[in-house]
Amino acid sequence: MRTNLKKRLLQFAGIALAAAVAVPSMWAKPRNKGDTLSLKDILDRMNEAGKHLKTVSTNLEYTKVTVLVDDRSTEYGQLYFRKSKSPEILLNFEKPDPKVILFKKNKAEIFLPKTNQIQEYDLEKHSGLVQQFLLLGFGTDSDELKKSYDIKYTGEEQLGGDMAVVLELTPRDPGVAAQLNKIQLWISEESWLPIQQKFFEPGGDYLLTHYTSVKVNRAMPSSTFRLNAPRDAQRVKMQ
Repeated sequence: MRTNLKKRLLQFAGIALAAAVAVPSMWAKPRNKGDTLSLKDILDRMNEAGKHLKTVSTNLEYTKVTVLVDDRSTEYGQLYFRKSKSPEILLNFEKPDPKVILFKKNKAEIFLPKTNQIQEYDLEKHSGLVQQFLLLGFGTDSDELKKSYDIKYTGEEQLGGDMAVVLELTPRDPGVAAQLNKIQLWISEESWLPIQQKFFEPGGDYLLTHYTSVKVNRAMPSSTFRLNAPRDAQRVKMQ
C-alpha cells in the first residue's frame, strides 16, 4: 500500500473510532462548578463515559488543512459504528466526491461510485496502528492509554457552547508517530467525551473533525455495514 494512502486509511479509522465516543452520555459525571481536576480525574471520567457505548450514527464533517499552500478541503457525510471485538465502521461521504469506506475485520473497502470500483485493502499488517487509535476511547483503561501516549492537560476552551478541557496526546510508538505527531482532544466537561479532534501530521498539516445529529445505542441491522455497490462494480485488490 502506498505510504500516503495507508496513512489516509489509518487516519480515517482513527477519526471514525474517535467519533464514536464524541457523544453525550447520561452516565458521565458532570463537573461541579469550582472543581479543580487533575489529568487522572479527566481520564477516569472519560473511561466511565465510554463504558456503555454500543452503536453510534452521526453526521461527519472532515476538514483537511495543507499548511504550506494554505489549502482547506472539507468532506461531508455520515458515520456508522458498532462496538464489538472487531469493530465495524462505515463512512458514507456524499460530497464533494461521493465514496463509501468500510472497515471490517482488519480490512478496508472503498467504493467509488463515479468509476463503479471497489478498492480492497488488507490492514492486518497495520492492525497495531489501528489498535493505537482504538485506545482513544471505548472505556479503555487509562493505564493502557498512558502506555501508548504521553498525555498532557493543556487547559480549557469554550467550544460550540460547551466548556471543554483540552488534552494533547503524543504517540509513544514510532509507527504511530510516523503517521501523526500529536492529537488534540477537546473533552466536554458535561459529558466527559470528545467533542472535537485535531490530528497533526509530521509535516505540519492537520485534519479536524466535527460531528452533528449524533444518535447513540440505537439498533443497527447488519446491512448497515455493507457497501451496497452494484453487482457489476469492479473489485481491485490494492497493494
